Amino acid sequence: MPILQPIGRTFIAFLEVAGRLSIFAIAALTHCVRPPIYPRLIGRQMLEIGYYSLPVVGLTAIFTGMVLALQSYTGFARFSAESAIPNVVIVSITRELGPVLAGLMVAGRVGAAIAAEIGTMRVTEQIDALYTLSTNPFKYLVAPRLIAGLVTLPILVLIADIIGVFGGYLVSVYKLGFNPATYISNTVDFVEVQDVVSGLVKASAFGFLVTLMGCYHGYHSRGGAQGVGTATTNAVVSASILILCFNYFITELFFAQ
Repeated sequence: MPILQPIGRTFIAFLEVAGRLSIFAIAALTHCVRPPIYPRLIGRQMLEIGYYSLPVVGLTAIFTGMVLALQSYTGFARFSAESAIPNVVIVSITRELGPVLAGLMVAGRVGAAIAAEIGTMRVTEQIDALYTLSTNPFKYLVAPRLIAGLVTLPILVLIADIIGVFGGYLVSVYKLGFNPATYISNTVDFVEVQDVVSGLVKASAFGFLVTLMGCYHGYHSRGGAQGVGTATTNAVVSASILILCFNYFITELFFAQ
């Protein structure tokens, strides 16, 4: 039936891509735990992924916390529930907004850079040169980035949580007239360990997804400069979509009753 042929081709193409990505991810994880390990490359990638992403993640977090406090006040004031604003800010930042927004910002900055770098190495045959030098590209290019993403993104998210809560504190105290001691006391009393831990688990998963998508699309790029540009776009889009999808599944894992 001609009408079903495009659907079948699309589904088969999706299965092909999913299988290739799964094989790539398994191979990359295997090389992450098997020697040799390159500590200097891992340290350099931690600097690139974590330290250099801190300004954009910090700015995103502080303005998110400020807007969240302001919007919560305009809504809760209708029900005389302004005292719940510290609770809403701390839970929203630690559970959802901190890890998701940090993951999306890192995907836009780091995922694109990884795909462009590895894609350029692919189209200029530098990856083939690594094989001739008896250097495994997975060990040299992919594994250090995956390890750095797994380690640094939870640290970024923890810092983003603190900055986001501080942004809500600034707006609540200096614009909305909250008592500083009461605001801090409500925040500390309401937050639970599970809220922070779930956000850090999400951050580790998002860091792995961002670096995996960047490495995968860059490694399989073809067609010169145009292919590198396509790989960069696909890395950012696929990482962003996977972040939103896995955010639901991890939330379901932690908080489903």
